[in-house]
Amino acid sequence: MIESNKAIRPKRGIAPAERWQQLQYSFALALLAVLAACAGPPPVKQETPPPVPAEQQAIPAEVQKQVREPARRDSAGVQVYPLQNPAVKALLADAAKAEERGDYDGAASSLERAMRIQPKDPEVLQSMAEIQLHKRAYQQALNFATRSYDDGARVGEICSRNWRTISVARGHLGDSGGASQAELRASQCMNTKPTSY
Repeated sequence: MIESNKAIRPKRGIAPAERWQQLQYSFALALLAVLAACAGPPPVKQETPPPVPAEQQAIPAEVQKQVREPARRDSAGVQVYPLQNPAVKALLADAAKAEERGDYDGAASSLERAMRIQPKDPEVLQSMAEIQLHKRAYQQALNFATRSYDDGARVGEICSRNWRTISVARGHLGDSGGASQAELRASQCMNTKPTSY
């Protein structure tokens, strides 16, 4: 009886068409695996900084034209700079780059870190004052520029930037007399060496 059952059941095998489909499927999977292995990592999405609002775009010109350019023009005299920690120098550079991009919050953050390292550095304090001008925080700009002057050498380009920042801030705060006085004080920061005979 057992032999008769074997004879009745047909032998099951894979039809040539099915075998061909399995080969195609296996080949497609192998090809996909090879292509996936050759592909690099997905591209990193570059974050672009948000556009600078129009009301903030006019301010850099104000800081540049009313504070930095006049101080640079008049900087032929004595220049006194304190020794700086290398980390503070790097943070000042980071702040300058952030300011160029219009990222005033990022610049302020770098300067705050620098102030934790050297809280009385006149250049750091003056840079923070100028960032506050960008942000239209005029009272803060006035405070930082005054601190920078008080802690600085009171001569040279930094001194001139201090008083020019104080002048701009006072002007925006409605103190036109104080702004004029500060502008006059800026010109007194430049000490030139005496002529030799």
